[in-house]
Amino acid sequence: MEQSKKEEMVRLAAVAARKAYAPYSKFPVGAVLRTAEGVLYSACNVENASYGLTICAERAAVFKAVSEGAQNFTHLALSVRGGGSPCGACRQVLREFSQDLEIILGDENGTIVREASLRELLPDSFGPESLDCC
Repeated sequence: MEQSKKEEMVRLAAVAARKAYAPYSKFPVGAVLRTAEGVLYSACNVENASYGLTICAERAAVFKAVSEGAQNFTHLALSVRGGGSPCGACRQVLREFSQDLEIILGDENGTIVREASLRELLPDSFGPESLDCC
């Protein structure tokens, strides 16, 4: 994907992060997920007083996309303070759909910090093909 499209995705992730509901952690995160067809799905983290019910921006974007019928993802852009990467739970949810997902890590200003593949961030992963039944 062209650099300008990556930069636009990270910028949109920063916009999504501004919508985050993060009164407890004060750590807003925005995500933009891109399908093979070029459709973008954005989301933010939504916290809950019962912490275990909090949903990360990455998973919110995946669930939003899947609920709209999308499952073929190519890129994920994040806007995270300091340019952090997805947590383990989000990595596993993303892995369900693609080991080859390209992840663009951006900071809170929408600046690209680094890029990595999901395969790099989650080596030796467990996926659908790991099950005998499927």
